[in-house]
Amino acid sequence: MNYAQHISHSINLPFQKVENTIALLNDGATIPFISRYRKEATGSLDEVQISDISTELKKIQELEKRKETILKTIGEQGLLTDELRKRIAGCWDAVKLEDIYLPFKPKRTTRASKARGRGLEPLALFIFEQNNNDVELKAKGFINEEVASVEDALQGARDIIAEMINEDEQARQKVRYAFKKGAEISAKVARGKQEEGVKYKDYFQFSEPLKKCPSHRLMAMFRGEDEGFLRISVAPDEEEVTYHLENFYLKGRGAATHQVKEALHDGYERLLQPSIETEFRKAAKEKADEEAINVFGENLRQLLLAAPLGQKRILGIDPGFRSGCKVVALNENGDLLHNTTIYPHPPQSKSYEAEIKIQDLVAKYKIDAIAIGNGTAGRETIDLCRKIKFEPQVEVFQVNEAGASIYSASQTAREEFPDYDLTVRGSVSIGRRLMDPLAELVKIDAKSIGVGQYQHDVNQTKLKENLDRTVESCVNAVGINLNTASKHLLNYVSGLGPTLAKNIVEYRSEIGEYKSRNQLKKVPRMGEKAFEQCAGFLRIRSAKHPLDNTAVHPESYYIVEKMAGDLGVAMSELIDERNLREQVDLRKYVDDKIGLPTLNDIMAELAKPGLDPRGEAKAFEYGNVRSMEDISIGMILPGIVTNITNFGAFVDIGVKQDGLVHISQLANKFVKNPTDVVALNQQVQVKVVDVDHDRKRVQLSMKEV
Repeated sequence: MNYAQHISHSINLPFQKVENTIALLNDGATIPFISRYRKEATGSLDEVQISDISTELKKIQELEKRKETILKTIGEQGLLTDELRKRIAGCWDAVKLEDIYLPFKPKRTTRASKARGRGLEPLALFIFEQNNNDVELKAKGFINEEVASVEDALQGARDIIAEMINEDEQARQKVRYAFKKGAEISAKVARGKQEEGVKYKDYFQFSEPLKKCPSHRLMAMFRGEDEGFLRISVAPDEEEVTYHLENFYLKGRGAATHQVKEALHDGYERLLQPSIETEFRKAAKEKADEEAINVFGENLRQLLLAAPLGQKRILGIDPGFRSGCKVVALNENGDLLHNTTIYPHPPQSKSYEAEIKIQDLVAKYKIDAIAIGNGTAGRETIDLCRKIKFEPQVEVFQVNEAGASIYSASQTAREEFPDYDLTVRGSVSIGRRLMDPLAELVKIDAKSIGVGQYQHDVNQTKLKENLDRTVESCVNAVGINLNTASKHLLNYVSGLGPTLAKNIVEYRSEIGEYKSRNQLKKVPRMGEKAFEQCAGFLRIRSAKHPLDNTAVHPESYYIVEKMAGDLGVAMSELIDERNLREQVDLRKYVDDKIGLPTLNDIMAELAKPGLDPRGEAKAFEYGNVRSMEDISIGMILPGIVTNITNFGAFVDIGVKQDGLVHISQLANKFVKNPTDVVALNQQVQVKVVDVDHDRKRVQLSMKEV
């Protein structure tokens, strides 16, 4: 079975689509490029499907490397038969592969290996056959300087039998089946940790079927265990498992069978059960990790694709009480024009002076909008700015400031603003996020943006891979302005990386603005392959060639030129006039390079050239509540979604403590995935269901609101 056949079967996609996708991936094509510009080859697979193929391909390649190691190890022991080689080569299941390898796997000294070293293996095999019950008589023949007694000999034999059963593939499969069918995950408080670990109180005496345990609960228990507050176990009913093992291994009721039974129970408790428990804990953790990572990735996608205000002059404010509010004025390109600090809130309470200062800055720098961080004193600062009379009127926006402090202390921020302190850099980040969330957030380690759950507990390598892929997908979905993009943003464009991104920016500094996509070919180290991968995702707003500001790839320009030529019009007319485009019969333009999927994409792009798919930013206003004391059960309030987990959504209603809309309260229907109902930064109406002042928790509902 080749890779494509196996992947096609495992993820249920047509073989030819999978095979073509693998060929493109092996040729160095990126997932966004394949998804957007190679639809004929893939049968229009989307990014998720192509990503799944890429993931499966990597798994198989890792499995092949593992097979090589196993074959080499067994070969060095002189135990590699043709049949064993064939079994290993034909195995596509990582768990089964390890089962095959287990008897040959080099081990540290075990009780069984010590017993074998004392010559007791023949006795173990004799007993395991259960054909002769004169076990004590047989054991006497093994007494020597190293084996002191009959019981000593029998104990050694039982140790060997226990290990034989543990390494038997059929035994392991039976125990796995029992775990899969009925394993319970149980938690209890660690001795003496009741007070210190009170936040895990719900799990001090807890048990439920492992297969029904949701990922967020699993992650919470594992975190409690890692912190030393909980003790976790995963196991099925021992009596039932050993009953099935006994039926499989025991023959009759004689003395030999009794010895095997004793060895079986010891082997299960000491070897088999802990081994399979570790396996299932790992699998459960990996599944929970995957769900948490997917939640984080989807939240990040929504945050990155939040509607931008665009190239406007912004007043960015990082609010605060005692230390004041840091204010910066930014021009249309996000350049810092001015910075200052105002103290409108307690303890200084210089609100009048602050209003005058903001009014002056708005007038002096021709500010179009004000961006205010949603942290401490954010609500109060929004109220202050909305009281001010501006001519003309200036909109006030709340901006999610998660990760702004990370950016302000980063090397990137120091490079951009070497002469300013962290507070100024943080305010700049807040202001720029309103202009273009995507362009600003790519400068921050995605993990630090703080949308999701348990991001510090999951597999960090897989988290980074997922988040990098998410950022790359968002950047390429939006399309990047080649003449304003930072090297941090360009780094995520298909086919580019840190070096090419840096070279593109430096070349732009030397020549001024790019006038055409073809100029990219002059950038140092920009080869044909890199140009092919990146060109379609880069836009030039004022380009001479009208298609340079679209998602139409340069390799397809000739088709559009032919369409315009056949109609006897200029290409710009074809783009501007809908009635001209409607006259085009796409079937006439199918050739050996381009099919109908790409032609349909081209026509869709000509209908909206250079249009940002993210929409427009909208301001949000809170209800008339400011603290938890102001809210009561039954109130209906406006809110904004700040975080989404797989158990619900957190909503900011303006009381400094986000409320939770549990998944069961999101809609008047069954909701499998919260992202089917809500999106990050979505403005919603919620009803207060419960207020817990002691634990500072607010329960909300979106049902019937």
